[in-house]
Amino acid sequence: METIGNWWMWTGFAVFIVVMVVADLYLLGGGRQSHKVSFREAAGWSAVWVAISLCFAGVLWLYLNSTAGAEVASLKTTEFLTGYLIEKALAVDNVFVWLMIFTFFGIPAEMQRRVLIYGILGAIVLRTILIFAGAILIAKFHWILYVFGAFLLVTGIKMLIFADSESSLDDNPLLRWIRRHVPLTDGLHGEAFSIVEAGKRWFTPLFVVLMMVAISDVIFAVDSIPAIFAVTTDPFIVLTSNIFAILGLRAMYFMLAGFAERFALLKYALALVLVFIGTKMLIVDWVKIPISTSLGVVAAIITTGMLASLWFSRKPR
Repeated sequence: METIGNWWMWTGFAVFIVVMVVADLYLLGGGRQSHKVSFREAAGWSAVWVAISLCFAGVLWLYLNSTAGAEVASLKTTEFLTGYLIEKALAVDNVFVWLMIFTFFGIPAEMQRRVLIYGILGAIVLRTILIFAGAILIAKFHWILYVFGAFLLVTGIKMLIFADSESSLDDNPLLRWIRRHVPLTDGLHGEAFSIVEAGKRWFTPLFVVLMMVAISDVIFAVDSIPAIFAVTTDPFIVLTSNIFAILGLRAMYFMLAGFAERFALLKYALALVLVFIGTKMLIVDWVKIPISTSLGVVAAIITTGMLASLWFSRKPR
């Protein structure tokens, strides 16, 4: 696997991520105290995470410019920004699914933070494993790119076709299986995932929500990770852009949860992003689309989707 990352870059990034995760959990999460994260607080932390990601891109450019030249520095930095934007955009759909899960189970806003804490930590571990596995496969079997491309293209087309379909958890097979095989309490018990009552272990609805959130992230990881390999196969760029997008996901959830309906058209934009990326992967050996062009196309699609959603939501029904 060809990568710009050396041992100290990997080590430094790992230490930085540990520090940032702890800061996110205790500063945004209010320590161990349950509280409802306000829109202002979430928006502020979202801005902080975006600023940190951009600072990382700047540091990366400065380092590569001094060691490998301006051309390599510009290329790798643009790859990072494109991958970051793609992962950030696709994460929006994940946020909406989380919102549906929390609403279905009636989880109060002040109790959602603990589920999201474990969800983000699990996502970091899972995606790290999947990224390295994907990088190894692509390095050994180039044709895997075509499989990824076809998968993303089909997924994007399906999202376009079924974008107006109503989502429901009532008929979810995983939820039915959990209800049949796991002893569940009738109600919540604070932020506890399980309790012991009369010598028997009972799981709370919050545990079911945690399982649903974890499964949803696995599903979305299968979509998003192949998408970033369309931008670059450098595992350092893939991992850093992915993790930076994930770190701000909890803040983005609390920011978007209050007015998710105002972005009703964003799912069409996300579908078009997948179609574009899938097509790019399928034609990669015949048509080379510059990274800067990919960044511009993805940014234009997402921006158009957001602006169209806001305009549509302001129209009288």
